[in-house]
Amino acid sequence: MLRFALRHFTAILILIVLGWWLGFYIPNSPTWSVFWIKQAIDARDGDAAARYVDFQSVVEGAGKQMIQEQAANNPLGALVGQAALAMLSKPAADLLEAQAKQKVEDGDPDVQMPTAAVLGAVVLMHRSGDTAYTKFTDRKGKTWGIHFKREAGIWKVSEVENMREILNRLKQHEQKQLAPTP
Repeated sequence: MLRFALRHFTAILILIVLGWWLGFYIPNSPTWSVFWIKQAIDARDGDAAARYVDFQSVVEGAGKQMIQEQAANNPLGALVGQAALAMLSKPAADLLEAQAKQKVEDGDPDVQMPTAAVLGAVVLMHRSGDTAYTKFTDRKGKTWGIHFKREAGIWKVSEVENMREILNRLKQHEQKQLAPTP
């Protein structure tokens, strides 16, 4: 046995390091949350998927992005927008959470996470302390920038970049579905 260990020392060392990495590092990384989000979406479990998203932070981030776009042209409008954001972010976050859970439970194709996109997000994950960031392009050519933040030991989605574009696409999709067909 000792002879086998000496002959295969490098392979055994690599297996030990890989085992440590899989057992201790991955479960405490944002990568783990990405995998659990995909697992919950595939299982159509809205509550489990929502556990890994900070809806309040996502709504506030989207509102701040929109306010920054207006601030250059209309400083007064930006001030009013900040006040509205402070007042309406909690109800909007609750509504977004309810809709997200419902879409996951209904198996909506718009919330599905292709395996290639998940792997791309994991490979391109940049971590710095209790924050992480990934950017990838899905099969429709849409570039996603997603920020994660660790809260109480759980990595959660805290911001999605280009939220205005996502909201515009959602609005167009909803209008198409509600439009009467001739």
